Amino acid sequence: MTTTPAPIKPPFTKESATAKVQAAEDAWNSRDPERVSLGYAVDSHWRNRSEFVKGREEIKAFLRRKWAKELDYKLKKELWAFDGNRISVRFEYEWHDAAGQWYRSHGNEQWEYNADGLMGRRDASINDIPIKEEERRYKS
Repeated sequence: MTTTPAPIKPPFTKESATAKVQAAEDAWNSRDPERVSLGYAVDSHWRNRSEFVKGREEIKAFLRRKWAKELDYKLKKELWAFDGNRISVRFEYEWHDAAGQWYRSHGNEQWEYNADGLMGRRDASINDIPIKEEERRYKS
């Protein structure tokens, strides 16, 4: 029998916040919308760029659209700050479009967790920069 580890719950310490960031990075790099969605509350609210998403079903649909467009996606997250039930991260990820143009997307996210350790709010500000394939930092 396989068991799922207990979620990391607030209030966060540096160690638990770092573990939460690494768990999020690992989940997102799986490119599995089902797996990623399990880290979010069923009524989670997102702002991703100019798009607003609510709830796990919309999160999964959003991620399916995202990864159909952002091919060979590879992400790196870094803990920026934490306090109580909130974590702030900076991130970069690289991907290419269907025409083969590579991009590096970078930005900041603010996360707010509920008492069960599920993310209830995610605000992401993201910018995309076209890069050459030889400029990539993150390779699969």
